[in-house]
Amino acid sequence: MVPCYNQAQYLDECLQSVLDQIYPNWECIIVNDGSLDDTEAIAQEWIHKDNRFIYLKKENGGLSSARNYGISYAKGEFILPLDADDKIASHYVALALKEFENNSDTKVVYCQAEKFGEEFGIWQLSPFFILNLARRNMIFCSAMYRKKDWELVGGYDINLIYGLEDWEFWIAILKNGGDVKCLDEVGFYYRIREKSMARIINLEERNFSERYVAKKHIDFFLSNYDELLGINGELNSKLKSEKVLLNELCFQLFGFKIFNLKK
Repeated sequence: MVPCYNQAQYLDECLQSVLDQIYPNWECIIVNDGSLDDTEAIAQEWIHKDNRFIYLKKENGGLSSARNYGISYAKGEFILPLDADDKIASHYVALALKEFENNSDTKVVYCQAEKFGEEFGIWQLSPFFILNLARRNMIFCSAMYRKKDWELVGGYDINLIYGLEDWEFWIAILKNGGDVKCLDEVGFYYRIREKSMARIINLEERNFSERYVAKKHIDFFLSNYDELLGINGELNSKLKSEKVLLNELCFQLFGFKIFNLKK
C-alpha cells in the first residue's frame, strides 16, 4: 500500500521495487491523497503495466487517512505500507511472510534498513523490546502486519497529523502482547530528504503528538512505569492518581506534563 502526496518524482522508483518482489502474489494499492503533481498520470502507467497495481484517489486527508483508505480496500491477509519516496528490497515480502508462517504469535515483522538520498548508510535503530517501545519508536512504517490487527485497533490515528502515527500504531497493536521479528537482512531503503515531514516538524507539533500518544495509551505507559523510571514501591505509593503518575512519567521521559493539575 503506497500513499502518495505530491511525490510523483519518486513514485516510479518506489513502485519498481514492488514489481521486483520475488514473491509474486501481491497487490499494490496506490493512494493519491489529493496530489497536485503528476501522481495520477504516473500511477495510471503502472496499473496498465501490471494488473496487480490498483489506483485510488481521495481528497487530501493526511498520511494516516491515506493509509487507512488504501488498507480498507486491501484483499490480502497481510499489509506492508510503503511511502512513495522509499523502496523495498526484492526479497523483503517473501522473507517477512516466512516469519509469519514460522511463528503464529508474530504480529510485526520488519528488517534492517539503509538510508539513501541526502544521506547514505545503515539506519541504526534501537533493538525492539516492549520497554524500548515505551521510550521511543524503533519500527519504521514499512513493517508487515496482519490486516485484522489494523482493524482491531481502528487503523492509523488520523488525529496525529504532525507525525508519530507509526509509534502510536505499534503501541496499539503490541501493548497487549505478540511477537516482533526484525530480519537480519536489509530490506527497506529510507530516503532522506531536506523537506521530509520528520525534518520540518517543530517542537510545538512534536509536543502535541507526544501528549496525544501519552493520553491515548495511558495504560501502556503506566504498566511500564517502574521499569522506565526505576522507582521503588514507596514512591509509587505516594503517586496516588493515574494523572499524577502519568504526569511524572511524561516529565521524566519527554520533559513535559500532559495534565494541568491543581494542588
